[in-house]
Amino acid sequence: MFRRAILGLMVAIVGATGASAVLAKAGPLPSDVQAVRGAVARYHSYAQAVRDGYSVVGEPCVASPAGTMGFHAPNAALMADDAIDALRPEILLYVSRAGGRLELVGVEYWKADADGSLATADDRPSLFGAPFDGPMPGHNPAMPVHYDRHVWLWETNPNGLFAPFNPAISC
Repeated sequence: MFRRAILGLMVAIVGATGASAVLAKAGPLPSDVQAVRGAVARYHSYAQAVRDGYSVVGEPCVASPAGTMGFHAPNAALMADDAIDALRPEILLYVSRAGGRLELVGVEYWKADADGSLATADDRPSLFGAPFDGPMPGHNPAMPVHYDRHVWLWETNPNGLFAPFNPAISC
């Protein structure tokens, strides 16, 4: 009964955000990753993401020859928090669609490296049975050495669920 209620709630959230067509794009995901998808489905509404502290303001669409990450919408409060909570990712990943509409395609988990050294990794976090990438330098002068883990929730990534760049999307 409880599972049915949760499933019904998830369907209602997805339907209310207009994300049902987007959900159909992704293949089967592990159950723990499915839970994340349910928890962040409300962020198909970028306005809701902004209300909850996420923003792409000042963030470029990140791409490389390996593929695209999209626009990062970090949540400063979650990035400052040392905890990794699978249901509350530090960063949302969006791509721009027709008319400039932002479409949620994935999430990124982020954690500052405790000692700030690229040479050590004894505090490397893991999630979903996979270690985070890093440590890596900050991507701007204000960002510290850190670890991150991308998860492609609504756009299948030919390079893998946790690969940083997705060649199936573009800026």
